[in-house]
Amino acid sequence: MLHSRQMDRTCGKEAGRIMTRKAAEILEVTSQQLEELLERAGSNTLRDEDTELMRSIFQSYAEFFQIVGDKNTTIARLRKMMFGATSETSKNVLGDAEDAPNPSPGDASDDASADSDRNQDEDSSEPPPGHGRHGADAYRGADQVEVKHPKHAAGDACPDCGQGTLYEKSPSVLVRFVGQAPLHATVYRRQKLRCHLCGKIFTAPVPAGVGDAKYDHTVASMIGLLKYGSGLPFNRVQRLQGSCELPLAASTQWDIVHSAAPLIAAAYEELIRQAGQGDVIYNDDTTVKILELMGQRAKKTPPPDDEHDPKRTGLFTSGVVATLAGVRMAVFFSGRQHAGENLSDVLKHRAVELEAPLQMCDGLARNLPKELETILANCLAHGRRNFVELYDRFPDECRHVIKAFKVIYHNDKIAREEAMSAAARLTYHQAHSKPTMDDLQAWLQRQLDDKLVEPNSALGEAINYLLRRWEPLTLFLRKAGAPLDNNICERALKKVILHRKNSMFYKTRNGAHVGDMYMSLIYSCELNGANAFDYLNQLQLNAADVTKHPDLWMPWNYRENFRATSDAA
Repeated sequence: MLHSRQMDRTCGKEAGRIMTRKAAEILEVTSQQLEELLERAGSNTLRDEDTELMRSIFQSYAEFFQIVGDKNTTIARLRKMMFGATSETSKNVLGDAEDAPNPSPGDASDDASADSDRNQDEDSSEPPPGHGRHGADAYRGADQVEVKHPKHAAGDACPDCGQGTLYEKSPSVLVRFVGQAPLHATVYRRQKLRCHLCGKIFTAPVPAGVGDAKYDHTVASMIGLLKYGSGLPFNRVQRLQGSCELPLAASTQWDIVHSAAPLIAAAYEELIRQAGQGDVIYNDDTTVKILELMGQRAKKTPPPDDEHDPKRTGLFTSGVVATLAGVRMAVFFSGRQHAGENLSDVLKHRAVELEAPLQMCDGLARNLPKELETILANCLAHGRRNFVELYDRFPDECRHVIKAFKVIYHNDKIAREEAMSAAARLTYHQAHSKPTMDDLQAWLQRQLDDKLVEPNSALGEAINYLLRRWEPLTLFLRKAGAPLDNNICERALKKVILHRKNSMFYKTRNGAHVGDMYMSLIYSCELNGANAFDYLNQLQLNAADVTKHPDLWMPWNYRENFRATSDAA
């Protein structure tokens, strides 16, 4: 932790950064921000947000020295806490040669390159391999243009030999990209004619297919994708549009997505209802900033009606990912409620005849619903991570644990590759994973019983974490369909973290709710391989039908309903 001037001397002329740690959140503060803060403090013109920033810096200063003073803290662990961890695969942690991927044969690459050099107008038994990352079939959103040969057609005599007949083959494909601004505009200059005698004006009509509205429905969809799907703040889009001489103010972008929010709200509510019917439900949360609920603004704002405790100060975005009949869906909630409370709100929509769902989360109590019952499973990845962080200090013990988890994940990979049913996967794990887990449990218990490990040490705490949660950690050995970890929800929360990293905060609770709606629908499209841009467009164009029958307008089935509606019309 360096003073800003010290960091300027260390980093040269570029602005230095101080990373403060507050509630597991990394705050980046540039040296310019610190200099401005010091100037306002010297002139006694501090702002409300300055108090929060100084409090964060002081708290991080104290916490930093507490971490450094902890005898269990290593340089490697401190680096991971401050700058994030790299990959935690067994190969990177243990350095095992057997984890290295199989090398691809070199001879085959020589043959492939030779084939690719052939004249593509010549016939061959096999088509030459492509060199792109994606095949032409992956570009489903591109304009599809059929190009006919200008001189020849199927059935014509061969112009070369004069004896053969031309027949149709698979087309030669050219994929061509063009660059343009994310939001394009067209200026229609409609001619106006005025009678010199009576003064009546005649204006050219708007071209067919062009509406009178300045902003097409696709604009809201694209801004929503940029902001809530890709983490691009309104101000950054404003600068990008300005660079292309197509200005679009940040405030206007918010007005557009906010106006479209009521048109997609029914789909978001239906997504919550269907998530409540899920067979397996994953949940977790991360921090969020909502200025309306922070600092002096919170004192001037009455608490929401649904707040459980008006004295709460924490703010979270909870992610709930549910799987149902092969479909995956994600919903997000931002506010003062923890993940468990938001999960309770989701499960209130669950049909009474359904049995309790499987719930996957980490070991925090705040992830558990308070009222409704679930079949709890805990995340193996969280338990494994404790040993990954301690590997440098206790290599032998940690290697033993990590190797055991490697067996479990290898068996689960085999079950996925062979597309086993939930029951077959359970049987497979009971036969191949249970002996490993039983041996691991006995080994962990022996470390404590034989006093081979100090219970209060870092390694002892990691062992106790597993033993205290052994039943939910091993639910996959007793319940069909139980997952191993909560990684799917962790990946979902990356959407939230990306937005937080770039946009920093929401201004109001309403803004956070709008963000939750867009983010939920966009990420649910990604989980089901749907075109999020097209989906948001169709929700707006068919808002009345979406409100009446929202279950027919989910990311995984809306195309079928759209085709049926189009055919009926």
